[in-house]
Order: sequence, then C-alpha cells, then structure tokens
Amino acid sequence: MRYEELTIEGRNAVIEAFRSGKTIDKLFILDGCQDGPVRTIIREAKKHDTLLQFVAKERLDQMSETGSHQGVIAYAAAYEYAEVDDILKIAEEKGEAPFLFLLDGIEDPHNLGAIIRTANLVGAHGVIIPRRRAAGLTATVAKTSAGALNYTPVAKVTNLARTIEELKQKGIWFVCADMEGTPMYDLNLKGPIGLVIGSEGEGVSRLVKESCDFIASIPMKGDIDSLNASVAAGVMAYEIVRQRQ
Repeated sequence: MRYEELTIEGRNAVIEAFRSGKTIDKLFILDGCQDGPVRTIIREAKKHDTLLQFVAKERLDQMSETGSHQGVIAYAAAYEYAEVDDILKIAEEKGEAPFLFLLDGIEDPHNLGAIIRTANLVGAHGVIIPRRRAAGLTATVAKTSAGALNYTPVAKVTNLARTIEELKQKGIWFVCADMEGTPMYDLNLKGPIGLVIGSEGEGVSRLVKESCDFIASIPMKGDIDSLNASVAAGVMAYEIVRQRQ
C-alpha cells in the first residue's frame, strides 16, 4: 500500500473521511485557521480522539502531495482497527486459549510493524495498542509487518490498564517484560495470556505494570542494559510458545 493512499488532503475530503467512519490517526491543521469547516473538522477530531497538531503553512506545504491541502492534512490508518472482542472471538473459533500482545507506548512504527509480524508468527490472536502516545497503523508499520497486518488484528483502546482489568475478568493472565522482574524461565506462562511490552525508553508505565499478574525479566549477559522492544517481544513470546506446547 503506497503512502499516498493514506494521506487525505483538503477540507471536504477530511470531513468526508471522518463521517464515513475511517480511522484518522493524525490531523495537521494550519495554525490560526478558525473558519467554519475547520472548526467542524476539529470537533470531529476531538470526538474521535484523533491526535491534533497545529502547524505552520510551510510544514503543510512540505507534507502535501496534491498542492491543495486547504490548511488540512489527515493521516488515515492503513488498515481498519479491530475490537478487542473480535480478537477473543478468533481464539474461541480456533479452540485456543487467548494469546494477546499489548503494547504500551511503542512510538517507533518500525518496532510496531516488527512486533505485529512476530505476533503473527507465534500464533497470537491479536495486538492491542493505546490511542495516545503510540504509533498507529501507518504505511511504514504495514510494510515492516511484512504482510502480517492482513492476518493479525490490531485493536486500539483508550486506556490500557482498564482494558487489562476487563480482560482479567475473562480469565486472562498478564505478564509484562521488565528488567526488575522474575526470570521468565521461572514463571508459568501457560493458558490464556497477554504479553505486555513497553516502549524503548520508558518501559511499561506504572499503572499498566501494577495491573499485570507477573513481571518477567529476560536474562542478559552483555554490557548494555536492554533489548530493542521488538526483539524483547520476540524473545518473551517464544518462551510463551514453548510453554504452551
């Protein structure tokens, strides 16, 4: 999928995209622009929790591919987002214990794409990402996932900690990767499970970590202190796969 197909320019086109239910990840609006159509667009953006940025005309001109952005450019999701229930249904239909990836603040689209690829290969039923402070399903993510986005559903939620609490009620256990945790080989990671991976710099946020049942560390022998987020996800996921077998 080319990036052009994901960039929506012009006031009517953007309003139309919102009204047709398209997922808009990010909206760029000319700073200081306050007329009727733009106010309508801002209202829609707030209603849909879209990330909103007010930028200078030069920035919009740089981003524009059509040359007629009218002060408004939107980035739409490359793929439709799923609901969390859709992901659980897939596990049920396959007769498998749910296996989910939850990503806390992964901002690098290359990492997000790589993790979705891993999720597909380990047989996870879906990936859950937060609405805010995280990469959405952009063209870069689609490309890095090497086609996995076509098969592995991604759900977007407003509050990751709350989602974990709701899923716990359905019998799913949660393990997050953290350097302070118990070595992953010493934990029982069988059954319905959610693997929580934090961002490169910050790791898993405090509220999300407190919601998890287990905190698992990956043994490290080198001179630096952490793995890239997508590599950590892969290492942990394959330990879960080994135990599930």
